[in-house]
Amino acid sequence: MDTAELTDLGQQLRVDSVRAAAAAGSGHPTSSMSAADLMAVLLAHHLRYDFDRPAHPGNDRLVLSKGHASPLLYAAYKAAGAIGDDELLTFRTLGSRLEGHPTPRRLPWVETATGSLGQGLPVGVGIALAALRLDRSAARVWVLCGDSELAEGSVWEAAEHAGHEHLDNLVAIVDVNRLGQRGPTRHGHDLDAYARRFQAFDWHTVRVDGHDVDAVDRACAEALSTRGQPTAILARTIKGKGVASVQDREGLHGKPLPDAEAAIAELGGIRGLRVRVHEPADARLLHSVPTGRLDLPRWEEGEEVATRDAYGKALAALGTVREDVVALDGEVSDSTRAEYFAKAHPERFFECYIAEQQLVAAAVGMATRGWVPYASTFAAFLTRAHDFVRMASVGGAGINLVGSHAGVAIGQDGPSQMGLEDLAMFRAVHGSTVLYPCDAHQTARLVTAMAGLDGIRYLRTSRGAGPVLYGPDEEFPVGGSKVLRSSGRDRVTVVAAGVTVHEALRAADALAGEGIAVRVVDLYSVKPVDRAVLRRAAEETGCLLTVEDHHEEGGLGDAVLDAFTDGRPVPRLVRLAVRTMPGSASPREQLHAAGIDADAIAVSARLLVEHAVVP
Repeated sequence: MDTAELTDLGQQLRVDSVRAAAAAGSGHPTSSMSAADLMAVLLAHHLRYDFDRPAHPGNDRLVLSKGHASPLLYAAYKAAGAIGDDELLTFRTLGSRLEGHPTPRRLPWVETATGSLGQGLPVGVGIALAALRLDRSAARVWVLCGDSELAEGSVWEAAEHAGHEHLDNLVAIVDVNRLGQRGPTRHGHDLDAYARRFQAFDWHTVRVDGHDVDAVDRACAEALSTRGQPTAILARTIKGKGVASVQDREGLHGKPLPDAEAAIAELGGIRGLRVRVHEPADARLLHSVPTGRLDLPRWEEGEEVATRDAYGKALAALGTVREDVVALDGEVSDSTRAEYFAKAHPERFFECYIAEQQLVAAAVGMATRGWVPYASTFAAFLTRAHDFVRMASVGGAGINLVGSHAGVAIGQDGPSQMGLEDLAMFRAVHGSTVLYPCDAHQTARLVTAMAGLDGIRYLRTSRGAGPVLYGPDEEFPVGGSKVLRSSGRDRVTVVAAGVTVHEALRAADALAGEGIAVRVVDLYSVKPVDRAVLRRAAEETGCLLTVEDHHEEGGLGDAVLDAFTDGRPVPRLVRLAVRTMPGSASPREQLHAAGIDADAIAVSARLLVEHAVVP
């Protein structure tokens, strides 16, 4: 397209953004209008994409980080022939694929869910890493950002990581339209302020008038020719551009235009331009399907092994037979034991440093390219990346997250290092799977099972060593449990997971010497929970006692209660959990102080049995 045609395409994208928002009675047309010329140039001249084959490995990737500007994205899809005008006008209506903020659950051309600002660039970094380091692809990653979201710290985690990794296949186009939701942004139209920040992280920067299509075209070409650095195109734009009554005015964010018909006329009316987007280069996927026999590590029964050690060794073994498995870590791989994978498969290991938002975002980005990521750090530190986990679920991403050093059992490091909220956090995520193994073989089996699951998968590992309870060939289906002690005389059932399984077994043995038979359930699958085993235990023993190295809110105890939400009577239930703020002490002292060790379990079981009604 020549200059006039590009300008006309920009106007069409504005008109269609206005029309979509007017039809819905809601949306963000002014945010779409500011970036319309940027999108026109990208779509017509620089994007290489086959809309009929969104999974084509040579496709460029377009991430709309300012997800509220979805009318612009959908207008671009219409211009490319991917959707029709009738569908464009279903924007934000029940059953429409065109949601208020785009998600890959609905549309195959959307790379990742956005809308929680500050996420598009970090995920784009993950996509770019996969393309450059794993796929060996010439594909580009284009991320359209808003200026408001550059206040988010996650953006600068991404910027530093991209600069460090020399991701010259990554281009951030920043729509600097000066206005946020409630008024001016921090830096307004000061492109130099943004340039200094990106340059500090070793980015190449280009400052441009975002409504001069020829200048934007040259900026994109410069980005494509830049080697060894990612590029940030900083485009000065006007919010609501093209309609005098709304452009550069405050108070119009997130609202359809007051007079859509007049605005459309002012923009030159409805057009039907079609863009022939450039074809992607030929490419092939390099990662393979599973091959060979999986040889998981084996240990002797009774041997003392930390589940974090089992995680690292099992992941390394899995990586040997599955070349699509990748590992990421937050500069704690010596503690999480991801270092075993790093040593065995260095080309598929990614150090994300202490930037947990970028860690999870990179995993999401790699998953969009068909890789199977395992991302690990301390369980406590995953809390700062929770919004990325939430948005990964919104987008239907399949990622494996592993939190080590969970609970008070880590000992002397104190509460800042203790994951005591992680089970609740991950249980609350839509469609998630939450696993908490207690021994090495169980951990190894669950690590491999995670690779075949959908959605967000979380594995909780422990710092300290515990005895191996199960044989190497034992099966641990997700959604199952293991009954470790059982008899026809059981008076109470103790339900535990992870480190508290060993405490429960010690308590059961002590109580057996007093003539009190106790059933012990290892509830390694915290979500989904084994309802059948729990209901049967309640019916046969009358009392349930849950014990967890986690705060009482949202953890194992609440998971057990989920088994009794079908209207049946809830059994007599006591929950032992961490209810105080721990300090520094040895692991054994921590468990005792929290009231979740074998002694506490035995005391609670005796009280339950004393007050239980014996038939």
